[in-house]
Amino acid sequence: MPQDAETARQSPRSITDPPASAPSVAASLPLSLEWVERLVSMNTTSRLPNIDLIDMVREALVARGVTSILTRDERGERGQWANLFATIPAHNGATHGGVVLSGHTDVVPVDGQQWDSDPFRPEVRDGRLYGRGTCDMKGFIGAALALVPAMQAVKLAKPIHLAFSFDEEIGCAGAPLMIADLQKRGIKPDGCIVGEPTSMRPIVAHKGINAYRCCVRGHAAHSSLTPKGLNAIEYAARLICHIRDVADEMRRDGPFDTFYDVPFTTAQTSTIEGGNAINTVPAECRFAFEFRNLPTLDPATVFTRIERYANETLLPQMRREHPNAAIEFTPIAAAPGLDAAEQAAITELVRALTGDASTRKVAYGTEAGLFALAGVPSVVCGPGDIEQAHKPNEYVELSQLVACEDFLRKFIRSMTVDAHA
Repeated sequence: MPQDAETARQSPRSITDPPASAPSVAASLPLSLEWVERLVSMNTTSRLPNIDLIDMVREALVARGVTSILTRDERGERGQWANLFATIPAHNGATHGGVVLSGHTDVVPVDGQQWDSDPFRPEVRDGRLYGRGTCDMKGFIGAALALVPAMQAVKLAKPIHLAFSFDEEIGCAGAPLMIADLQKRGIKPDGCIVGEPTSMRPIVAHKGINAYRCCVRGHAAHSSLTPKGLNAIEYAARLICHIRDVADEMRRDGPFDTFYDVPFTTAQTSTIEGGNAINTVPAECRFAFEFRNLPTLDPATVFTRIERYANETLLPQMRREHPNAAIEFTPIAAAPGLDAAEQAAITELVRALTGDASTRKVAYGTEAGLFALAGVPSVVCGPGDIEQAHKPNEYVELSQLVACEDFLRKFIRSMTVDAHA
């Protein structure tokens, strides 16, 4: 995808200003509540541009004297999908090294879900903030933005970076543009905290995500003359069954990691379509599949097994029936797994700040694997429960936002000159 990096322009908005229409927030509520509400009220479903949210954040940061770098996906008229990377420098002006606070700005769709309130008009009820993205993961972004003044009020020994991406929910499509741009600029942080919902408990590993689209091409014929055609659906079904066989074998034989709730690599077919009439031999069948690999397992080995079966077993059979038969694979998304080293400074820091030494690994993916692959040690820790993500009536407990703010205040103190003395 083409990209364009640019420096933010100035704006009068203050990062501490609430939205003009928002009521004042009681002192007992989280400091970040107004920021989270502002973010959630902006519909950044992955299929929609996120540039309005990015511009709003950028302007607020500039009002605090913090400039941002944008990396854009040039869809639309003016690169309406963008990542933002901003730096609060160290006391001596240094911008290299330091720690990234990372979050994605996109959210999953609400289509077909039954909500008790408008998902893009956040509401506080019974100690919870409801709305799409409150948990996954605008709560963390809002907390980080609310504490920018606290970052600027202390004497930082190393910089603190903010990294906000687009299109994480459709396969971590946006963050690679930002990371590539940082590498070109020679910016290499010492560590990264990705604030996905973990109930403020450190997650040190997660699986990789690999998604593909497959098109099986046969040959159409009248159903009364099936030997003259090539049934694409039937051969697609054989390939789908093979994917299930691979999944069953990994479930039975491993490799295993018992720290995961699902301790083996999984695979599944998720969508399928093909054919156009009951009395026609279908010429084409398309389906999508994914597998989620343990980070210790090379995902190429899983895909190679599937591809080899298609090319060496199915395709020769198909071409004996019709010479133009084909099976085509197209990657949809790929996000590497994370397996954080316990001795990494960022892992030790997050464990110390949370007081949590337990080993936790999760099946869902995050952008932490991308940062780690780029040589930036990463760990996942953020407010909210993943069980609430992607569901109707998504919410984050206000107490979780408070806990995140407390964690970030401790983190900020850990980055000061006094802490490094």
